[in-house]
Amino acid sequence: MKPKVVVVMPAYNAAKTLRMTYAELPRDVVDLVIVVDDGSSDETARIARELGLELFVHNRNYGYGANQKTCYREALRAGADIVVMVHPDYQYDPTLLPQVIAPILQGEADVVLGSRLLGGHPMQQGMPWWKYISNRFLTGLENLVFGLSLAEYHTGYRAYTRPVLEAAQTEMNSDNFIFDQEIMAQFVEIKARIAEVPVPTRYFPQASSASFLQSTVYGLSILFLLGRYLLHKWGIRRQRQFQSLSRRYSSAAVAPSRHA
Repeated sequence: MKPKVVVVMPAYNAAKTLRMTYAELPRDVVDLVIVVDDGSSDETARIARELGLELFVHNRNYGYGANQKTCYREALRAGADIVVMVHPDYQYDPTLLPQVIAPILQGEADVVLGSRLLGGHPMQQGMPWWKYISNRFLTGLENLVFGLSLAEYHTGYRAYTRPVLEAAQTEMNSDNFIFDQEIMAQFVEIKARIAEVPVPTRYFPQASSASFLQSTVYGLSILFLLGRYLLHKWGIRRQRQFQSLSRRYSSAAVAPSRHA
């Protein structure tokens, strides 16, 4: 008896890398792969169908956060006990999935982040210097606000238990890139156990990467989010996005349920 592991791939114009990413997923660990195509203009959907993957297609590009909402909704509907987000752009190593979910299987974590800043220097792997500096700066602020000591918050390789996803009000989060940090704030609020594992990354032309302007907007959005979270935490201005989560989560079992 093992928990059902569902991989979700939020895809947007990933036709050049989807096959490679899927080919390296460990089949003995993964029970189901779900691809959500967020209005791609390339052959992402066709390739997903050829590979026999569970496919959901948005009728237009709604955004990275909206894509994840569909991913998690459909993964939970499919009976997932553990949900792993793997970007289909082949930037993160799919073969490391067993290491990513290990802290969950061992009962040590509810959320696992695959960190690019553990076990190696991301700039040597090709991360632009300005992206590295901004990552370190924003991570430091987030650690200060959230009271944690994580190496980074800005990774696209993540694993969640079913109860922790059900407790987070993901539908109230942004449809854009800030979704990743909003869900982290929700996890902090419900006192979820968060672990990290080192995950080296690849930087190449086909791998998706935000532009300098997009990264700047993203950084400013994080600062605004942290301000809102502090106002909520201090009781100055309660945010419905974060309210009542602790009570909901405490009534759920942390360990993934088991299937016969």
